Amino acid sequence: MIRILMIEDDFELAEILSEYLHNYDMEVTIAEEPYIGLSTLNTNSFDLVILDLTLPGLDGLEVCKEIRKQHNIPIIISSARHDITDKVNALDNGADDYLPKPYDPQELLARIKSHLRRQNASLNEENNKETPKDLVLKEYEHEILFKGSVVNLTAAEYDILRYLMLKEGGAVTREELIYNCESINEDSTNKSIDVIIGRIRAKIGENPKEPRYIHAIRGVGYKLTL
Repeated sequence: MIRILMIEDDFELAEILSEYLHNYDMEVTIAEEPYIGLSTLNTNSFDLVILDLTLPGLDGLEVCKEIRKQHNIPIIISSARHDITDKVNALDNGADDYLPKPYDPQELLARIKSHLRRQNASLNEENNKETPKDLVLKEYEHEILFKGSVVNLTAAEYDILRYLMLKEGGAVTREELIYNCESINEDSTNKSIDVIIGRIRAKIGENPKEPRYIHAIRGVGYKLTL
């Protein structure tokens, strides 16, 4: 169920809207005073706030400002104040929408659904963002970053680490590294590859006994995991 906090001193209007929204699986908590509303919001979880501007004790614009300081939640202003200055100030102080009274409850419902869709889409986008990898290949700059800093690599070290990154998760033989890395002499031995791998590990602070990135595969070669 969607939980809504309505800060509104017109209790009769608040009750009408609450009953209407209840038909659409929305539970409305009514606070007739601004300080009670702020306290309720700070001690409970809500999906959206409907806020009147003309309130006893504290102007709704100040309430809006206080809410936005502490909560990333959609705020719909529901007010009989039609002055464009009030609307601009409300939006500048963190409100997401401004609905002048009187209005049809259907319009309020539509706006609530719209803001909740945007909120959910924003949260999903944030959750779906990929966590930056520790090792990042920047081929155009001919650089490899480790945790945001450029790793000082020789040509051979760069070519080997680059190839392992391109084959991330897959097993790579020493012979494959020799024949696919331009800076590696084709007459190089498997032992020379192991030495270069050791230098790479040292430069990214990896313990070869407990590898996090470059794993030795017995009888095969190496595998890089990020």
